[in-house]
Parts: sequence; C-alpha cells; structure tokens
Amino acid sequence: MSEQNNNDREYAGKLLRLVRIGELSVRQAMLKYPKDTKDESLIAAYHALIHYEADEDLRAKDELYREEQDDYIEFLAYTLSSGEDLPQNIIDNYKNFYNSAPIMHEKNFKGFIKSFWKSLNVKED
Repeated sequence: MSEQNNNDREYAGKLLRLVRIGELSVRQAMLKYPKDTKDESLIAAYHALIHYEADEDLRAKDELYREEQDDYIEFLAYTLSSGEDLPQNIIDNYKNFYNSAPIMHEKNFKGFIKSFWKSLNVKED
C-alpha cells in the first residue's frame, strides 16, 4: 500500500470517529473525504457513512440498533486509522449494492471530466 493510501485511511478513520462522537456531520465528513480513491477499504467506509446518515431516524428510535451501528463505525474508524484493510466481507457487501462510490472528485479539470463521465454513467479508465 502506498504512503498516500495509508495517509488517506488514517484521515478517513479520523473523519469516521468525529462523526461517531458527534463532532462532525456525515455531510461534512463526506465533503472532506479523500477524493478519487480506488482503495476498496475507503470506498466501503464511504458507503458506511451513507448508510449511517440514512439510518438516522432508526438509530433515534432503536437504542440497540444505534449502539450496534455506532460500534460498527468505530470498528471501521479504528481499522482505517491503523492503516489496515477492512475485512473482505465488508468490502464485498458494499460492492453488492453499488457499482461505484459517489465519492467527490478533485476540483480541477480532471475531476470535472470524471464527474462528467459519471453523470453520463460511462465508466472511465
């Protein structure tokens, strides 16, 4: 794994932890998330953030579910902060639901082109 990937994982782990303890909103974390990553662990963790946000109402109603989801986010944060790969079953579970992560692209010409192709639903290489 490259040093950049390791730094991105540590940073993403920090973002997840800040969301978990309520110091950062999911939206803020998504905007700060590493851009244009191909790291499957980072992509899976990004999807976990999306699910965390989507389940906000359920977490408010069901204490046990909230605790389980909070523990899951904490596990992802710890694993990424350690620079480790997420377990393959977690990565595979998110792959089953999404063809690609809606991760933001860099704000430059290359990022614009990637966003443009994505909006057309064309896979760029």
